[in-house]
Amino acid sequence: MLSPTAAAPTAEAPSASLSVSLVPDAVLTAAGLGAQLSEEHCRLAGETADAVRDAGFARHFVPRCYGGSEGTFGEFLTATATVAAVCASTAWCAALFAAHGRLASYLPERARQELWGAGPDVRIAASVIPPQGRATAGEGGWRLDGRWSYASGIDHAEWVLLAGFTESAGGREHRIFAVPRAEVTVLDTWRPLGLRGTGSNSVRVEDVFVPEYRTFTLDRLLRPLPGGGRCHGVPFPMVAALQFAAPLLGAAEAAQSLWTAATAGRRRADGRAAALTPAARHLAAESSAKIKAARLLLVEVALRADTAEATPAVVAECRRDAAMAAALCAEAVDRLFHAAGAGALAEGNPLQQKWRDVTAAAAHATLSFDTAAAAYADAVFADADGVDAGGVDAGGAASGVPASGGADVGVPASGVPASERA
Repeated sequence: MLSPTAAAPTAEAPSASLSVSLVPDAVLTAAGLGAQLSEEHCRLAGETADAVRDAGFARHFVPRCYGGSEGTFGEFLTATATVAAVCASTAWCAALFAAHGRLASYLPERARQELWGAGPDVRIAASVIPPQGRATAGEGGWRLDGRWSYASGIDHAEWVLLAGFTESAGGREHRIFAVPRAEVTVLDTWRPLGLRGTGSNSVRVEDVFVPEYRTFTLDRLLRPLPGGGRCHGVPFPMVAALQFAAPLLGAAEAAQSLWTAATAGRRRADGRAAALTPAARHLAAESSAKIKAARLLLVEVALRADTAEATPAVVAECRRDAAMAAALCAEAVDRLFHAAGAGALAEGNPLQQKWRDVTAAAAHATLSFDTAAAAYADAVFADADGVDAGGVDAGGAASGVPASGGADVGVPASGVPASERA
Protein backbone atom coordinates (compact mmCIF):
# COMPACT_ATOMS: atom_id res chain seq x y z
CA MET A 1 0.00 0.00 0.00
CA LEU A 2 1.12 3.52 -0.67
CA SER A 3 1.43 5.96 2.19
CA PRO A 4 1.84 9.74 2.24
CA THR A 5 5.44 10.87 1.99
CA ALA A 6 5.07 13.95 4.16
CA ALA A 7 4.20 12.19 7.38
CA ALA A 8 6.05 14.36 9.90
CA PRO A 9 3.56 17.20 10.42
CA THR A 10 0.07 16.04 11.31
CA ALA A 11 -3.21 17.78 11.86
CA GLU A 12 -3.97 15.81 14.98
CA ALA A 13 -2.18 18.05 17.46
CA PRO A 14 -5.21 20.13 18.47
CA SER A 15 -7.22 16.99 19.18
CA ALA A 16 -4.55 14.85 20.79
CA SER A 17 -6.54 14.62 24.00
CA LEU A 18 -9.65 13.38 22.22
CA SER A 19 -10.41 9.81 21.24
CA VAL A 20 -9.80 8.88 17.62
CA SER A 21 -13.07 8.55 15.71
CA LEU A 22 -11.74 7.86 12.20
CA VAL A 23 -9.89 4.66 11.33
CA PRO A 24 -8.59 5.18 7.77
CA ASP A 25 -6.53 1.96 7.79
CA ALA A 26 -9.79 0.04 7.72
CA VAL A 27 -10.53 1.52 4.30
CA LEU A 28 -7.16 1.06 2.62
CA THR A 29 -7.46 -2.60 1.66
CA ALA A 30 -10.96 -2.22 0.23
CA ALA A 31 -10.00 0.99 -1.57
CA GLY A 32 -6.94 -0.63 -3.13
CA LEU A 33 -8.78 -3.75 -4.24
CA GLY A 34 -11.75 -1.81 -5.58
CA ALA A 35 -9.89 1.04 -7.29
CA GLN A 36 -9.88 -0.51 -10.75
CA LEU A 37 -13.56 -1.45 -10.57
CA SER A 38 -14.36 2.08 -9.45
CA GLU A 39 -12.51 3.44 -12.48
CA GLU A 40 -14.36 1.14 -14.86
CA HIS A 41 -17.85 1.53 -13.40
CA CYS A 42 -17.51 5.22 -12.41
CA ARG A 43 -18.67 4.61 -8.86
CA LEU A 44 -17.26 3.06 -5.72
CA ALA A 45 -17.54 -0.67 -5.24
CA GLY A 46 -20.10 -1.56 -2.59
CA GLU A 47 -17.45 -3.07 -0.32
CA THR A 48 -15.41 0.12 -0.51
CA ALA A 49 -18.39 2.35 0.32
CA ASP A 50 -19.22 0.11 3.26
CA ALA A 51 -15.63 0.30 4.49
CA VAL A 52 -15.79 4.10 4.34
CA ARG A 53 -18.91 4.05 6.50
CA ASP A 54 -17.47 1.53 8.95
CA ALA A 55 -14.28 3.60 9.31
CA GLY A 56 -16.36 6.41 10.82
CA PHE A 57 -16.49 8.99 8.03
CA ALA A 58 -20.30 9.25 7.82
CA ARG A 59 -20.60 9.85 11.57
CA HIS A 60 -17.54 12.08 11.96
CA PHE A 61 -19.39 15.42 12.16
CA VAL A 62 -22.76 14.05 13.35
CA PRO A 63 -23.84 15.48 16.74
CA ARG A 64 -22.98 13.32 19.74
CA CYS A 65 -26.61 13.23 20.85
CA TYR A 66 -27.26 10.94 17.86
CA GLY A 67 -24.21 8.78 18.45
CA GLY A 68 -21.95 10.81 16.19
CA SER A 69 -18.35 11.78 16.83
CA GLU A 70 -18.48 15.59 16.55
CA GLY A 71 -14.92 15.06 15.37
CA THR A 72 -12.13 17.48 14.59
CA PHE A 73 -11.06 18.87 11.25
CA GLY A 74 -7.50 17.84 12.03
CA GLU A 75 -8.39 14.17 12.21
CA PHE A 76 -10.59 14.58 9.14
CA LEU A 77 -7.64 15.96 7.14
CA THR A 78 -5.22 13.26 8.24
CA ALA A 79 -7.62 10.39 7.61
CA THR A 80 -8.85 11.66 4.25
CA ALA A 81 -5.34 12.26 2.92
CA THR A 82 -4.29 8.79 4.06
CA VAL A 83 -7.12 7.16 2.11
CA ALA A 84 -6.43 9.35 -0.94
CA ALA A 85 -2.89 8.03 -1.17
CA VAL A 86 -4.48 4.71 -2.14
CA CYS A 87 -7.62 5.91 -3.97
CA ALA A 88 -8.57 9.55 -4.44
CA SER A 89 -12.15 8.69 -5.43
CA THR A 90 -12.67 6.77 -2.21
CA ALA A 91 -11.24 9.64 -0.20
CA TRP A 92 -13.42 12.16 -2.07
CA CYS A 93 -16.59 10.25 -1.20
CA ALA A 94 -15.39 9.70 2.37
CA ALA A 95 -14.76 13.42 2.79
CA LEU A 96 -18.16 14.34 1.40
CA PHE A 97 -20.06 11.76 3.45
CA ALA A 98 -18.46 13.40 6.49
CA ALA A 99 -19.09 16.96 5.27
CA HIS A 100 -22.71 16.25 4.38
CA GLY A 101 -23.32 14.87 7.85
CA ARG A 102 -22.20 18.25 9.11
CA LEU A 103 -24.62 20.02 6.75
CA ALA A 104 -27.51 17.78 7.81
CA SER A 105 -26.85 18.71 11.43
CA TYR A 106 -28.55 22.05 10.63
CA LEU A 107 -31.87 20.36 9.90
CA PRO A 108 -34.66 20.70 12.47
CA GLU A 109 -34.78 18.15 15.28
CA ARG A 110 -37.54 16.01 13.78
CA ALA A 111 -35.60 15.54 10.54
CA ARG A 112 -32.41 14.67 12.38
CA GLN A 113 -34.32 11.99 14.24
CA GLU A 114 -35.42 10.55 10.91
CA LEU A 115 -31.85 10.54 9.61
CA TRP A 116 -30.00 9.30 12.68
CA GLY A 117 -32.62 7.83 14.99
CA ALA A 118 -31.39 4.32 14.23
CA GLY A 119 -27.69 5.26 14.28
CA PRO A 120 -25.21 7.86 13.02
CA ASP A 121 -23.61 5.87 10.18
CA VAL A 122 -25.85 7.29 7.46
CA ARG A 123 -24.28 8.16 4.12
CA ILE A 124 -25.62 11.42 2.73
CA ALA A 125 -25.05 12.72 -0.80
CA ALA A 126 -25.75 16.32 -1.82
CA SER A 127 -26.26 18.76 -4.67
CA VAL A 128 -26.83 22.15 -3.10
CA ILE A 129 -24.99 24.69 -5.30
CA PRO A 130 -26.33 26.06 -7.54
CA PRO A 131 -30.04 25.69 -6.69
CA GLN A 132 -31.63 23.48 -9.32
CA GLY A 133 -35.00 22.01 -10.10
CA ARG A 134 -38.24 23.55 -8.91
CA ALA A 135 -39.71 23.78 -5.40
CA THR A 136 -43.45 24.47 -5.28
CA ALA A 137 -44.92 25.48 -1.93
CA GLY A 138 -47.76 23.37 -0.57
CA GLU A 139 -49.44 22.73 2.75
CA GLY A 140 -46.73 21.88 5.26
CA GLY A 141 -43.83 21.81 2.83
CA TRP A 142 -42.77 21.79 -0.81
CA ARG A 143 -43.03 19.57 -3.87
CA LEU A 144 -39.78 19.06 -5.76
CA ASP A 145 -39.36 18.47 -9.48
CA GLY A 146 -36.31 18.57 -11.70
CA ARG A 147 -32.74 17.49 -12.05
CA TRP A 148 -29.71 18.06 -9.85
CA SER A 149 -26.09 17.51 -10.92
CA TYR A 150 -22.91 16.14 -9.33
CA ALA A 151 -24.21 14.15 -6.37
CA SER A 152 -20.99 12.35 -5.40
CA GLY A 153 -21.49 8.94 -3.81
CA ILE A 154 -25.21 8.93 -4.57
CA ASP A 155 -25.22 5.20 -5.47
CA HIS A 156 -24.35 4.35 -1.86
CA ALA A 157 -26.26 7.09 -0.03
CA GLU A 158 -29.35 6.64 2.13
CA TRP A 159 -30.30 10.33 1.88
CA VAL A 160 -29.54 13.23 -0.44
CA LEU A 161 -29.56 16.98 0.21
CA LEU A 162 -30.95 18.99 -2.72
CA ALA A 163 -31.37 22.75 -3.03
CA GLY A 164 -33.79 25.05 -4.79
CA PHE A 165 -35.14 28.56 -4.53
CA THR A 166 -38.29 29.19 -2.49
CA GLU A 167 -40.26 32.35 -1.84
CA SER A 168 -41.01 33.80 1.59
CA ALA A 169 -42.22 37.08 3.05
CA GLY A 170 -38.59 38.18 3.14
CA GLY A 171 -38.00 37.35 -0.52
CA ARG A 172 -36.30 34.51 -2.36
CA GLU A 173 -34.47 31.93 -0.25
CA HIS A 174 -31.89 29.30 -1.11
CA ARG A 175 -33.38 26.27 0.66
CA ILE A 176 -31.90 22.81 1.24
CA PHE A 177 -34.18 19.76 1.26
CA ALA A 178 -33.44 16.33 2.76
CA VAL A 179 -34.83 13.61 0.50
CA PRO A 180 -34.64 9.82 1.00
CA ARG A 181 -32.45 8.20 -1.63
CA ALA A 182 -35.34 5.89 -2.58
CA GLU A 183 -37.33 8.91 -3.81
CA VAL A 184 -34.81 10.05 -6.43
CA THR A 185 -33.75 8.51 -9.73
CA VAL A 186 -30.00 8.32 -10.36
CA LEU A 187 -28.99 9.22 -13.92
CA ASP A 188 -25.84 7.66 -15.38
CA THR A 189 -24.06 10.90 -16.31
CA TRP A 190 -20.59 10.60 -14.76
CA ARG A 191 -17.80 9.86 -17.27
CA PRO A 192 -14.97 12.26 -16.30
CA LEU A 193 -11.21 12.46 -16.83
CA GLY A 194 -10.37 11.93 -13.18
CA LEU A 195 -12.08 11.05 -9.90
CA ARG A 196 -14.06 8.57 -11.94
CA GLY A 197 -14.92 6.40 -8.95
CA THR A 198 -16.79 9.16 -7.12
CA GLY A 199 -19.98 8.37 -9.01
CA SER A 200 -20.93 12.04 -9.11
CA ASN A 201 -24.05 11.38 -11.14
CA SER A 202 -27.09 13.59 -11.65
CA VAL A 203 -30.40 12.79 -9.97
CA ARG A 204 -33.97 13.39 -11.09
CA VAL A 205 -36.92 14.06 -8.79
CA GLU A 206 -40.55 13.92 -9.91
CA ASP A 207 -43.25 15.47 -7.70
CA VAL A 208 -41.68 14.47 -4.37
CA PHE A 209 -43.16 16.09 -1.26
CA VAL A 210 -40.66 17.34 1.33
CA PRO A 211 -42.16 18.47 4.65
CA GLU A 212 -40.98 21.80 6.03
CA TYR A 213 -39.23 20.13 8.96
CA ARG A 214 -36.86 18.43 6.49
CA THR A 215 -35.53 21.74 5.15
CA PHE A 216 -33.36 24.68 6.17
CA THR A 217 -32.09 27.79 4.42
CA LEU A 218 -28.53 28.14 3.26
CA ASP A 219 -27.76 31.15 5.43
CA ARG A 220 -27.95 28.99 8.55
CA LEU A 221 -24.58 27.52 7.56
CA LEU A 222 -22.99 30.89 8.26
CA ARG A 223 -23.98 30.79 11.94
CA PRO A 224 -23.02 28.39 14.78
CA LEU A 225 -25.42 25.53 15.39
CA PRO A 226 -27.09 26.08 18.77
CA GLY A 227 -25.99 23.38 21.16
CA GLY A 228 -23.57 21.93 18.61
CA GLY A 229 -19.98 20.94 19.12
CA ARG A 230 -16.91 22.86 17.99
CA CYS A 231 -17.20 21.41 14.47
CA HIS A 232 -20.63 23.05 14.20
CA GLY A 233 -19.41 26.39 15.51
CA VAL A 234 -17.53 27.62 12.44
CA PRO A 235 -19.06 29.18 9.31
CA PHE A 236 -19.00 26.89 6.32
CA PRO A 237 -16.71 29.10 4.20
CA MET A 238 -14.01 28.52 6.83
CA VAL A 239 -13.87 24.78 6.13
CA ALA A 240 -15.49 24.33 2.73
CA ALA A 241 -12.30 24.16 0.67
CA LEU A 242 -10.62 21.84 3.18
CA GLN A 243 -12.98 18.97 2.36
CA PHE A 244 -11.89 19.04 -1.29
CA ALA A 245 -8.22 19.84 -0.72
CA ALA A 246 -7.70 16.94 1.71
CA PRO A 247 -8.12 14.14 -0.88
CA LEU A 248 -6.11 16.16 -3.38
CA LEU A 249 -3.21 16.35 -0.91
CA GLY A 250 -3.09 12.60 -0.32
CA ALA A 251 -3.17 11.88 -4.05
CA ALA A 252 -0.34 14.37 -4.65
CA GLU A 253 1.82 12.81 -1.94
CA ALA A 254 1.27 9.39 -3.50
CA ALA A 255 2.18 10.80 -6.94
CA GLN A 256 5.46 12.09 -5.51
CA SER A 257 6.27 8.64 -4.14
CA LEU A 258 5.39 6.95 -7.43
CA TRP A 259 7.51 9.33 -9.49
CA THR A 260 10.48 9.04 -7.14
CA ALA A 261 10.40 5.25 -7.25
CA ALA A 262 10.00 5.15 -11.04
CA THR A 263 12.75 7.70 -11.63
CA ALA A 264 15.16 5.89 -9.33
CA GLY A 265 14.89 2.79 -11.53
CA ARG A 266 14.75 4.45 -14.95
CA ARG A 267 17.55 5.00 -17.44
CA ARG A 268 17.62 7.54 -20.20
CA ALA A 269 18.16 6.65 -23.86
CA ASP A 270 21.87 7.41 -23.48
CA GLY A 271 22.16 4.93 -20.62
CA ARG A 272 22.47 7.45 -17.82
CA ALA A 273 20.42 6.97 -14.67
CA ALA A 274 17.46 9.35 -14.86
CA ALA A 275 17.81 10.15 -11.17
CA LEU A 276 21.28 11.61 -11.73
CA THR A 277 20.21 14.24 -14.26
CA PRO A 278 20.10 17.83 -12.99
CA ALA A 279 16.52 18.23 -14.17
CA ALA A 280 15.28 15.20 -12.23
CA ARG A 281 17.15 16.20 -9.09
CA HIS A 282 15.77 19.71 -9.26
CA LEU A 283 12.23 18.44 -9.82
CA ALA A 284 12.51 16.00 -6.91
CA ALA A 285 13.34 18.85 -4.56
CA GLU A 286 10.90 21.38 -6.00
CA SER A 287 7.85 19.11 -6.19
CA SER A 288 8.37 17.60 -2.75
CA ALA A 289 8.74 21.08 -1.27
CA LYS A 290 5.52 22.27 -2.89
CA ILE A 291 3.58 19.26 -1.65
CA LYS A 292 5.10 19.57 1.82
CA ALA A 293 4.13 23.26 1.85
CA ALA A 294 0.59 22.28 0.84
CA ARG A 295 0.35 19.87 3.77
CA LEU A 296 1.58 22.51 6.19
CA LEU A 297 -1.00 24.97 4.88
CA LEU A 298 -3.83 22.48 5.28
CA VAL A 299 -2.68 21.47 8.75
CA GLU A 300 -2.91 25.14 9.68
CA VAL A 301 -6.38 25.42 8.17
CA ALA A 302 -7.55 22.44 10.22
CA LEU A 303 -5.92 23.82 13.36
CA ARG A 304 -7.71 27.16 12.95
CA ALA A 305 -11.01 25.39 12.31
CA ASP A 306 -10.57 23.36 15.49
CA THR A 307 -9.33 26.12 17.79
CA ALA A 308 -9.42 29.67 16.40
CA GLU A 309 -12.08 32.35 16.60
CA ALA A 310 -13.90 32.55 13.26
CA THR A 311 -13.21 36.20 12.50
CA PRO A 312 -13.54 37.44 8.91
CA ALA A 313 -9.75 37.52 8.60
CA VAL A 314 -9.34 33.95 9.86
CA VAL A 315 -12.08 32.67 7.54
CA ALA A 316 -10.38 34.40 4.61
CA GLU A 317 -6.99 32.96 5.58
CA CYS A 318 -8.44 29.45 5.68
CA ARG A 319 -9.91 29.85 2.21
CA ARG A 320 -6.66 31.34 0.88
CA ASP A 321 -4.49 28.60 2.34
CA ALA A 322 -6.66 25.71 1.18
CA ALA A 323 -6.85 27.09 -2.36
CA MET A 324 -3.10 27.69 -2.45
CA ALA A 325 -2.44 24.18 -1.15
CA ALA A 326 -4.53 22.77 -3.98
CA ALA A 327 -2.68 24.89 -6.53
CA LEU A 328 0.72 23.80 -5.21
CA CYS A 329 -0.24 20.13 -5.36
CA ALA A 330 -1.64 20.46 -8.88
CA GLU A 331 1.48 22.27 -10.12
CA ALA A 332 3.79 19.69 -8.58
CA VAL A 333 1.92 16.65 -9.89
CA ASP A 334 1.59 18.15 -13.36
CA ARG A 335 5.37 18.61 -13.50
CA LEU A 336 5.96 15.09 -12.22
CA PHE A 337 3.63 13.54 -14.77
CA HIS A 338 5.17 15.37 -17.71
CA ALA A 339 8.66 14.45 -16.55
CA ALA A 340 7.84 10.77 -16.18
CA GLY A 341 8.33 9.89 -19.83
CA ALA A 342 6.18 7.97 -22.28
CA GLY A 343 5.58 5.17 -19.80
CA ALA A 344 3.27 7.40 -17.77
CA LEU A 345 0.95 7.67 -20.78
CA ALA A 346 0.14 3.96 -20.70
CA GLU A 347 -3.35 2.95 -19.62
CA GLY A 348 -3.26 1.73 -16.04
CA ASN A 349 -0.10 3.61 -15.11
CA PRO A 350 -0.60 4.58 -11.45
CA LEU A 351 1.10 7.97 -11.79
CA GLN A 352 -1.22 8.82 -14.66
CA GLN A 353 -4.22 8.01 -12.50
CA LYS A 354 -2.95 10.24 -9.70
CA TRP A 355 -2.38 13.03 -12.22
CA ARG A 356 -5.92 12.66 -13.57
CA ASP A 357 -7.40 12.63 -10.08
CA VAL A 358 -5.39 15.64 -8.90
CA THR A 359 -6.21 17.54 -12.08
CA ALA A 360 -9.93 16.86 -11.66
CA ALA A 361 -9.94 17.74 -7.97
CA ALA A 362 -8.01 20.98 -8.49
CA ALA A 363 -10.61 22.08 -11.06
CA HIS A 364 -13.33 22.13 -8.40
CA ALA A 365 -14.72 25.64 -8.15
CA THR A 366 -14.37 25.75 -4.37
CA LEU A 367 -10.58 25.54 -4.78
CA SER A 368 -10.35 28.52 -7.14
CA PHE A 369 -7.50 30.70 -5.90
CA ASP A 370 -8.90 33.74 -7.71
CA THR A 371 -12.11 33.51 -5.68
CA ALA A 372 -10.22 32.87 -2.44
CA ALA A 373 -7.89 35.78 -3.17
CA ALA A 374 -10.83 38.13 -3.65
CA ALA A 375 -12.27 37.06 -0.29
CA TYR A 376 -8.89 37.53 1.39
CA ALA A 377 -8.50 40.99 -0.13
CA ASP A 378 -11.98 41.93 1.12
CA ALA A 379 -10.92 41.02 4.65
CA VAL A 380 -7.44 42.59 4.51
CA PHE A 381 -8.62 45.84 2.96
CA ALA A 382 -11.92 46.09 4.83
CA ASP A 383 -11.02 49.56 6.12
CA ALA A 384 -9.66 50.89 2.84
CA ASP A 385 -11.30 53.84 1.12
CA GLY A 386 -14.27 52.75 -0.94
CA VAL A 387 -14.69 49.43 0.91
CA ASP A 388 -17.71 49.03 3.14
CA ALA A 389 -16.39 47.19 6.21
CA GLY A 390 -19.92 46.21 7.11
CA GLY A 391 -20.39 44.39 3.83
CA VAL A 392 -22.28 45.90 0.91
CA ASP A 393 -24.03 42.66 0.10
CA ALA A 394 -24.40 39.09 1.32
CA GLY A 395 -20.74 38.51 0.56
CA GLY A 396 -19.39 41.34 2.72
CA ALA A 397 -16.11 40.90 4.54
CA ALA A 398 -17.74 41.38 7.94
CA SER A 399 -19.51 38.05 7.62
CA GLY A 400 -16.40 36.21 6.54
CA VAL A 401 -17.97 35.59 3.13
CA PRO A 402 -16.48 36.82 -0.15
CA ALA A 403 -18.12 39.44 -2.28
CA SER A 404 -17.24 37.59 -5.47
CA GLY A 405 -19.06 34.53 -6.67
CA GLY A 406 -22.17 33.33 -8.42
CA ALA A 407 -24.30 30.35 -9.20
CA ASP A 408 -21.58 28.49 -11.01
CA VAL A 409 -18.57 29.10 -8.76
CA GLY A 410 -17.34 27.33 -5.67
CA VAL A 411 -18.43 29.85 -3.06
CA PRO A 412 -21.16 32.17 -4.27
CA ALA A 413 -22.36 35.29 -2.51
CA SER A 414 -24.14 33.09 0.02
CA GLY A 415 -20.78 31.83 1.19
CA VAL A 416 -21.48 28.13 0.67
CA PRO A 417 -19.41 26.15 -1.84
CA ALA A 418 -20.49 24.05 -4.76
CA SER A 419 -20.16 20.92 -2.69
CA GLU A 420 -21.17 18.66 -5.52
CA ARG A 421 -19.54 20.22 -8.54
CA ALA A 422 -16.69 17.90 -9.29
